[in-house]
Amino acid sequence: MVASMNRCSLSFSLGFIALTLSGIISTHAEVAPTHALPESASATNAPGAGAAAEPGTLDAIFNKELPDAIGRSKINFQWRPRYEYADTQATKPSQALTMRTVFGLTSAQIYGFQGMIEGLNVATPAPNRYNAGDDASNADKALVLDPPTTQLNQAWLSYTYTNWATHAKGGREIINLDNQRFVGSVDWRQNPQTFDAIGLGNSSVDHLNLLYTYLGRVNRVGGDVSGLAPALTDFDSSSHVIHANYDACDHANATGYIYLLDLENDAGSANSCATYGLSVTGKAPVGEELKLEYRGEFAWQTDYADSPLSYGAPYLHFTLGTTIEPVSFGAGYELLGSDNNAGVRTPLATLHAFDGWADVFVNTPDTGLQDMYVWAQMQLPWELPLKVMLHKFNAAAGGGYNYGNEIDVSLSRKLGKHWTAMVKYAYYDAKNSFAATGVTPVTSNSNVQKFWFQMNFSL
Repeated sequence: MVASMNRCSLSFSLGFIALTLSGIISTHAEVAPTHALPESASATNAPGAGAAAEPGTLDAIFNKELPDAIGRSKINFQWRPRYEYADTQATKPSQALTMRTVFGLTSAQIYGFQGMIEGLNVATPAPNRYNAGDDASNADKALVLDPPTTQLNQAWLSYTYTNWATHAKGGREIINLDNQRFVGSVDWRQNPQTFDAIGLGNSSVDHLNLLYTYLGRVNRVGGDVSGLAPALTDFDSSSHVIHANYDACDHANATGYIYLLDLENDAGSANSCATYGLSVTGKAPVGEELKLEYRGEFAWQTDYADSPLSYGAPYLHFTLGTTIEPVSFGAGYELLGSDNNAGVRTPLATLHAFDGWADVFVNTPDTGLQDMYVWAQMQLPWELPLKVMLHKFNAAAGGGYNYGNEIDVSLSRKLGKHWTAMVKYAYYDAKNSFAATGVTPVTSNSNVQKFWFQMNFSL
């Protein structure tokens, strides 16, 4: 049912955009001001030449205004080679050498319309050195979910009506909301997550931004490749994203959201959920020089649509940090609650950014998860930012069982205008805790170690 609704909704959306385009162009044709040609280029200066095309007419649009908009288009290009070493006690090591290449074109605006098209390729010279999730012969190695693929990454059309501060957008696109805990592009993986979506935003009230987006399909990081495990395949979707942000001042930025996710893939509909939340972020001055940066967030999640689960559980996230040159540091606490043997799930999140870079908890345990963490970052000599994070994990239910701890370290360096180099390391220590407590292991009682070296070139 979700798939058929998805196709109908997407077809309707694209038809609506096309109809709107023709209507608005014709409207502009009636009210568009006359643009005088430079005298040297005036049609009357050419003996026997016909009259210049009126602005807003089809002749002017296709022979002058559209080519001009294309000429002012912006090209984006990215090349990102990366080496990733992944090792667990339960598998053989993977050594993945992958390269992401992205090439896209974003047009200039014409009559409020703008479009983008972007292609992506992920390639590897050594596919048998790692488990990309798409080849059963490498299933004994640690998973590095970067399978080779070539695909359309983005293709969207937008329209902005400035008189009403309203913006509409439809097609295949990247969507990142807030800190990407519930909706994000997972850009850490070589193939980012994109959405076949149509949305409408409005900012006519000062400091208030409203957004509604319908998600017709979720193109996940595994890509459209064969052989993926059912749980890693794309989602058919009939989901609704409602988001409101009020940015009054630096001291307080409030966001309210409702995410009604009707999701189904080859593994079923267990990721369908409804989340209702509120977050407040800001910087609170303490004295003349010191500011405390904070985040407070609460949400409630239940099963939704065709989910086979039945639960209602809380989500909490609190952080507090500051900077005392040359060091920034802070602490945080995140709770993904549990009810009726089901934990809070975040199937559309940029998961790598949360609960440790080793990606042990990309799927929330049935008993939920508590993550208590601290971080510190400082600028080393030669413009080398160093960041260190420490995590302590426990179950949210069943007595708060010990789920181990993790250390994450990253070091990066900009090399001129277009290049960035990065080294990153994560070590998760399971602490042999699951067998002792009788809890179903979320990691097969396995330590995890990962290392990355990455270069990034972008235009």
